Parts: sequence; C-alpha cells; structure tokens
Amino acid sequence: MTASAIGDVERAGHSGGSTAGPYGKGGRGVGFRPPVAAYFAVLVWAVAAALTLLLPDRQDVPYTSAVGVVAALVALAVLVLALVARVAERVRHWGPWLAASGYWFVFWEVSTAKTDRLSVPYFTSPQGLWEAMWNDHDLLVSSFLNSLRLLVIGFTLGAVAGVLTGISMAWWRRTDYWVHPILMSLGPVPATAWLPLILVIFPSTYSGSVFMMTIAVWFPVTVLTRSGISGVGRAYYDVAQTLGAGSGYLVWRVAVPAALPQIFVGLFMGLGSSFITLVVAEMLGVKDGLGWYIQWTKGWAAYPRMYGAIVLMIVLCAGAMTVLFKLRSRALRWQKDLVRW
Repeated sequence: MTASAIGDVERAGHSGGSTAGPYGKGGRGVGFRPPVAAYFAVLVWAVAAALTLLLPDRQDVPYTSAVGVVAALVALAVLVLALVARVAERVRHWGPWLAASGYWFVFWEVSTAKTDRLSVPYFTSPQGLWEAMWNDHDLLVSSFLNSLRLLVIGFTLGAVAGVLTGISMAWWRRTDYWVHPILMSLGPVPATAWLPLILVIFPSTYSGSVFMMTIAVWFPVTVLTRSGISGVGRAYYDVAQTLGAGSGYLVWRVAVPAALPQIFVGLFMGLGSSFITLVVAEMLGVKDGLGWYIQWTKGWAAYPRMYGAIVLMIVLCAGAMTVLFKLRSRALRWQKDLVRW
C-alpha cells in the first residue's frame, strides 16, 4: 500500500466515515434536519386551539371545549413526532399538509361558530359535526358496516370474475371469440343504467346491488387482465416449457405473475367504479348503508348528520384504496427498483 493510500484511509477514519445513517450513531447526528414545516404546523394548530377555546361562539353549539382540546392535542402530537429522529423525515414530508389542514380548521371554525358567516342549516361548525356524529353514532356505525360489507362482496365477486374471464379470453381463442362481443357491447354501459331492470329481475334490492357492483368491477378487470396476459412475451413460455412446465403452470406461474401490473390497474379502475355504484345503489334501492343515510338525512334537512356520513364515506373509500395499494406493493415488490411509484 502506498503512502498516499495510507493517508487517505487515515483521513477517512478521522473524518468519521461511518455508515450509521443520516442521523449518526446517536440518532440525531450531523445529518439531522429539523422539520420546519411541521413546527409551523404545530403553531397553526395551537392558534386554532386558542381561537376555539377563547373566542366567544356566535352560534349555539356544544362541545366547544372538546373541539379545542382536540386541536391542542393535534399540535402536541405533531410536536412530539417532529422531535423524534426516527420519524422526522416522514413528519417533514407531511408538514405542509399538516399546516394546511390547520389553516382549513381555523377558517372553518371562524366562519361558522365564531362569526356565523356560514350559518345553519346548510353549513355546520366542527362542534356541530361532532354533535351530529356523536348523537347518531349507532346508526352511522351500522350504515358504515353495511356499506363496507356491500363493497367487499361486490368488489370481490367482480374482481374474481374479471380475472378469470380475462385469463380465459387471453388463453383460449374460442372463449375470446364468444365473450369479446359481449364484453364490448355490455361492458361499457354504466352499471347504474341497469338499475330499473335489476329491480324487476332480482328478488331483493340488496342482491341486485351486489350484481350491479359486480358488473361495474368485472368490465375493467376483464379488459386489463386480457390485455396483460396477451402482452406476455413468448420467450417466458418457451423457457418454462423447456423446463417441463404444463398448461396450468404456464397460466398461474408465468402468465398471471407477468400480467399483475396490468391486472392491478384494472382492479384500481374497478374499485373506483364500485364506489360510484355503491352510493347510487344505496341511495335508490338498498335500505341501509351510508348512501341511504345521506339520502335520508337530506330529506329531513339534517345537514350536519349528512356531512358526518360523507366523512365516513371518505374514510371508507380512502381505506379501501389504501388496502389495495398495500396489496399492490406487496405483490409487485420486485418492480420497485424498475418502476417509480
């Protein structure tokens, strides 16, 4: 080893060239960057809590103290997370959104409860929304669970039917010959357009709603599954057949894994269609669920309760989408280094 090389090694050792990570050995080393936006979000939420607790209410609303305490707890939680080095990067990423949500809360509170610029019954304050959801929580929870059950049943049946139909069409020409005209003629028709016929044919509105959601999911999943399997390179099959693979192995261990990116695109499209179909089905037919609850409260002009159901609908749709994203990430983890998500 030359003298210059020895000197380079010694200088690297004295300069602390370790691989302990961005925060050093102690967790908050030289590479630590404080999440400034998160600290600003703490300030915004603290101001929101102070405004809620100290300014007098122009509207007759309960739970002002509870809402103010919740805003203060949000500020405290963001501050604690911002001080923890392990989650500092994540908090820095979401810091602007946390601050923006605090701004929205201040606008909402001031324009409703504090100044009455947006007055009842068409608008409600955070306290009014809290009261409506708390007083009617039993029916809201029941409606949420019924919507969740209908969504899971309809989406699962549609996804399974779509994947199987797409595989059959891509693998067997005779199946594609007979199914493709039906797919192209009936598939693009919105599932909600079949509602009058479904109400006549099916014995109950619930079974008809399940069928309507199944159709809404089946079409995009079928099209994308067929396209994905048809696009698999012939070389994959040749290699597998050289190693002695049979037809079943070629379908489930070669074609389907290679087509998974396209299949998941179809699943996402089907999930979006199922949300629309779910709400329409519950508003017009099913006598339970969040869509039914929204329609029912709108008829009574109970807008705070309607907004509570809309909040739960957002939670349901966002949660379902998040679960599907997690499944996609797990099934296609081999793709992360090849495609930027």
